Amino acid sequence: MPLDLHFGADDLLRIRFAISPLCETHEALRTLRRTDRHGYHLPWLRRMRERVAGLDLSPVWLFMPSPRPGYTPDFLGRPPDVPLADFAAELARLRATDPALARAEMAKSLACTPGAAESARGRAALADPRRAVQELADTTERAWHALLAPDWPRLRALLEAEIAYRSRQLADGGLRRLFADLHPRLSWSEGTLTVRTRTDFVQMQDLDGRGVLLLPSVFVWPDVVSGFDPPWQPTVIYPARGIGGLWQGPAAGPALARLLGANRAAVLAALDAPATTSALAHRLGLAASSVSAHLSVLREAGLLVSRRHGHQVRYERTPLGIALAAGG
Repeated sequence: MPLDLHFGADDLLRIRFAISPLCETHEALRTLRRTDRHGYHLPWLRRMRERVAGLDLSPVWLFMPSPRPGYTPDFLGRPPDVPLADFAAELARLRATDPALARAEMAKSLACTPGAAESARGRAALADPRRAVQELADTTERAWHALLAPDWPRLRALLEAEIAYRSRQLADGGLRRLFADLHPRLSWSEGTLTVRTRTDFVQMQDLDGRGVLLLPSVFVWPDVVSGFDPPWQPTVIYPARGIGGLWQGPAAGPALARLLGANRAAVLAALDAPATTSALAHRLGLAASSVSAHLSVLREAGLLVSRRHGHQVRYERTPLGIALAAGG
């Protein structure tokens, strides 16, 4: 169902991008439980299997409703106030959360899962929110060091490239150009940004001069996440471009070529982000007719899907295609 974010004149002046390792940590934890998010991250999930087994993530799981959509406390992934946040600084802000605010948000989250508020852990969190905040921060810190910190330079480089690309779009065509291509579940019309989320009810929010924070994420695909009531800045967390090739190892290329043939393998490998036939042909130096034929075969084999965007048809890999391209 949609969330409508209504912009005023001041809100247009307060649109910004940022990178948050804290938010990425929590999106990575959601990905562990959400099989529909696994496609792009199979190599990472395989590497992390033993590390995940050694972590007690139950304090965080309690406030991440799954598989039904629900509310996660905003203070867990509070919007950063700087363009490139430092994890230690974000964690310190999390630890400093006001207990009264934390209790209110935890109660709202627990209400999304039948029986959660009455469970032993739920009752303990509501009875002592200060202690619950520290326990959530401790769990988040352990998850960060075990699951994300070793790969963070790679993830940060991808997210920084995403922001540079979107900044060029904004400079070239304004908000209409930016939001037209940011995510299929986002649309812009007459001063309102509509976000089609996984919630089962319609939401509306006047930004009231707070603007919007755009937060690219490696792990949020295929979702787009939004919300954040006061005191937090409204935020849209959306999938970054290029995640299809994020975990690919160098050995996948020759193996894929032997399986599919060199050109067809090149087409599949080049789709680390959705692309048109002409864009792929230009990138690979192949005739558009040849690329079109390869795309048809790959789509019939269940490795690609095609989606229409205006007058263009873009191709992207399915989870099977992602796994094959990643050598999995």
